[in-house]
Parts: sequence; C-alpha cells; structure tokens
Amino acid sequence: MQIFLDSTDTKVIADLASTGLVDGVTTNPTLIAKAGRPMLEVIAEICDLVPGPISAEVAATTADAMIAEGQKLAGIAPNVVVKIPLTRDGLIACAAFANEGISTNVTLCFSPTQALLAAKAGATFVSPFIGRLDDYGFDGMDLIRDIRTIYDNFGYETEILAASVRNVAHVKDAAIVGADVVTIPPAVFGDLFKHPLTDKGLDQFLKDWAGTGQSIL
Repeated sequence: MQIFLDSTDTKVIADLASTGLVDGVTTNPTLIAKAGRPMLEVIAEICDLVPGPISAEVAATTADAMIAEGQKLAGIAPNVVVKIPLTRDGLIACAAFANEGISTNVTLCFSPTQALLAAKAGATFVSPFIGRLDDYGFDGMDLIRDIRTIYDNFGYETEILAASVRNVAHVKDAAIVGADVVTIPPAVFGDLFKHPLTDKGLDQFLKDWAGTGQSIL
C-alpha cells in the first residue's frame, strides 16, 4: 500500500520524505489556506520534494471552470494530480481530464455508487473519507471494502485512496480491506513507527550492550 502525506507544510514534508517511505502528497483548500502562501508556489515546491503523485484541488464548481483550473494546475509539474469533487460537474471534468491524459483524484466520496461513477469517468484515484463516515456513526472501512469488491468485479483501474484518516488503526484496517493508498497527517505518519514494546526492547538491548564495554566502530 502506498503512503501519502496529507499536508502543505513543506518543511515537514521534506523531513518525512527523507525516510524514503513517502509515496505522494495530497492537499486541499483548507491546507492551502493554513499554509498562508500562494497555492501554485506551494504545489510546485512539494512536487520538487516528492516525485510521486501530488494532488492539487480545483476551487471551481462548474465543469468548464474545473477543466480550466485543472489544466493550469497540471502544468505546474508532471506529477500533479488534479483533485476534483465527486459531483456531476466534477465527473464531467474527470472524464475530460482522462481524455487529455491528466491524472485525477476524485474526492469527497461517501458511497460505493459514487466510487463506481468515478471509475467509469476514468478517475486515477478515488478518495473515500473514512474518518468523516465514522464521525456520523458509519463504518468507513465498510465503504473501502465495498469499493474494492466493485472495482475487482469489473476490472476498474482506479486506485482507492483512503482519506480522512485519523489514527494508526485506520491505516491498518485500510490496508487489510484492500485500499491501494492511504493519505495521512504527519502526526499519524510518526505514530506508525511507535510501539511501547519496541521502546522497551531497545532500552534493554542498549543497556546490555553498554555492559559489554564493546564498540562496533
């Protein structure tokens, strides 16, 4: 499973990308607003830091305007993925981008039938929001599971990008039920490394090694 960072903090992205474990980055208007910098500048910088897919979201709501904005965003760098909402106009724009060879991330997916339409429109990625579904009493993993079944049934190549991820358990469960990608906040990325038994074991190993008085170098 690919791991994307959901962030526009270029310093944090650069630091975490140095692990070699970051496959891409997703952004949205809220994250761009928090960055406090021009959107095109931020996206260009992220594209230089991470060679994988970088999602940049349109702000328009009509198909023609989305297409115009998406074409401009796609011109920033070859690895830009145009992010569009899962609306009727969004899917019209998605199909147009697919015909142009422009990669897309169809976002704000909350049902299997929406995901089916996104795949039929030629989406590169579809982003089901699992955390937001959980907030409303649904099980976000059920959505991932249903989408996986539908895509496998018909051979759709659209990748399932689990979004609105809140914790390590979401990452684990998304991997188990078959998400192709998970996009996570930097804090959750950091938590993936952690386990109390790892810390305890390492402390014991270090104490035992110190007691030998040896040095490897």
